[in-house]
Amino acid sequence: MKVCEPLEDTIAAIATPIGTGGIGVIKISGPEAWAMGRHLLHLSGSPEAIQSHHLYHGHIFEPGTDKTVDEVLVSFMRGPATYTREDVVEINCHSGLAVLDRILELVIRSGARLAEPGEFTRRAFLNGRIDLTQAEAVLDLVSSKTRRSLHLASEHLKGGLQTIITELRSHLLETLAMVEAAIDFPDEDLEILSETDLSTRVRQQVKEPITRLLDHYEDGRILREGLSVIIAGKPNVGKSSLLNNLLRSNRALVTPVPGTTRDVIEESLSLRGIPLRLVDTAGLRQPDDLVEKLGMEFTRERLSQADLVLFVLDRSSSLTSEDLKIYEDIDSKPRVVVLNKIDLDPHPDFGAIGDRFPEETLVEISALHGDGMEQLKDAVFHTILGRRLDTETSVVAPNLRHKICLERSLEAVNRALQLLDSQSSAELIALEVQEALANLGEVIGLTTTEDLLDQIFSQFCLGK
Repeated sequence: MKVCEPLEDTIAAIATPIGTGGIGVIKISGPEAWAMGRHLLHLSGSPEAIQSHHLYHGHIFEPGTDKTVDEVLVSFMRGPATYTREDVVEINCHSGLAVLDRILELVIRSGARLAEPGEFTRRAFLNGRIDLTQAEAVLDLVSSKTRRSLHLASEHLKGGLQTIITELRSHLLETLAMVEAAIDFPDEDLEILSETDLSTRVRQQVKEPITRLLDHYEDGRILREGLSVIIAGKPNVGKSSLLNNLLRSNRALVTPVPGTTRDVIEESLSLRGIPLRLVDTAGLRQPDDLVEKLGMEFTRERLSQADLVLFVLDRSSSLTSEDLKIYEDIDSKPRVVVLNKIDLDPHPDFGAIGDRFPEETLVEISALHGDGMEQLKDAVFHTILGRRLDTETSVVAPNLRHKICLERSLEAVNRALQLLDSQSSAELIALEVQEALANLGEVIGLTTTEDLLDQIFSQFCLGK
């Protein structure tokens, strides 16, 4: 997407999801937004002067006729006190494909251009209202699946990450000023590089905070994207019943016939603020036909990608070679061993199951009746916490782009520290500090390319 510089055109888009509903919103932003909105709206009652940040009732008519398109409420907002820092008009109409499409068509006919995905937020960034981390936080906010991921996105939208990066850059700029003073005044005996104080300050004020941000990257990834949790086991151990119980709906078909599930069934679930992608898989055994064989191939593929495995065993039957083979296949994965069917008499094999799996987290449940489900959720949650997940963290490196920039900055900081400790030339130290600054600047958008902006904002929906 190429935006005019300066931004001289006016853009418009439907800002609410398409579908039947009570309210739909069409957003207009740009220098002609005010004139377009005023032209389209036929005010109710006596005409009055339109004031900024007020809501007006009226109707939109078909051009040249008295046929009403819809009864609307229109808000007029003068820049720069708007989302984009431009003049903005929002038309609130009834939600429905025909009415939204017709009103948008009239806006486009009046001279607006259809906005690209994320272009309203992109303009907010280009006009200096938000930095790049806050722009990305908008996308995370819209995509949030749990309260914890919503809280994390909200903290970044308020500028939490921006504040930290700005402070880090400030410390590096002070360091650079000292180093460049040694370059510019070599005969002044400033003794900057001979003191350990500068090196200590860089470690405490720059290196350690960057390291902490990177340490919590995985926390942010989990809270934003969730974990893939695979339900695995041989046929007829109760995997589908477990899925249905966790989801509290009959999502998977349950029958006494082994091998009912032949495909991968995936659903989303929030477990105490952590989004999970819960996957029910085909039972692993010697397949009877091609369809079952394909289902098992999908199962093994998903097992290789799993973050956590719920390994289900039938407590009322004997432990088999199939069970042990599956256990070997998931040996490298974090897992919880689920002993299902406690509503039935246990098989003698399961009297010493703890000896068979001495280091495993074992949970006994009845997927059919729901017994033991809270204990299972506790076990899953604590297994996830074993990954060092800090669910209360408020500021992290929330996406891969930030992580890469921070890693590059940290590498440059480490090289600068090595040069400082070895009392190398000030010129070389200055180059590394500048490299660290540039990478930190890329996090918040001080140094960006058009391709990078295209990549970021193309992920947004239309109208945002």
